[in-house]
Amino acid sequence: MSNQINEFREYRAKMNERILSADNLVIKRLFNLDTNTYAEGALSTRVKEMLGLVSSMVLRCDDCVKYHLEKCYEQGVTTEEMLEIFAVANIVGGTIVIPHTRRALEYWDLLNSGQ
Repeated sequence: MSNQINEFREYRAKMNERILSADNLVIKRLFNLDTNTYAEGALSTRVKEMLGLVSSMVLRCDDCVKYHLEKCYEQGVTTEEMLEIFAVANIVGGTIVIPHTRRALEYWDLLNSGQ
């Protein structure tokens, strides 16, 4: 597996643990709400992750993009589907999203390379 993937996962886990260890009720509730939002419901988890990815790209949050790319990968999203997701994000967000699309495709390729 790529060092870039491992570094992202390790940093995210470490900092989430640090944030949650502060035992702030509002932050804990926010994290819980986030987790529950992506649970299976009327929309599948797969669809929700794709929606999360588009939203993250439009909002230009690279960490969020990587997170949702990983979740989409786990949900079996294909590269063909991913390129359509990128198209939706770019049409909604405009050309400002193009740099994030570049980084997203690079990370997607890493996930699919099995390194």
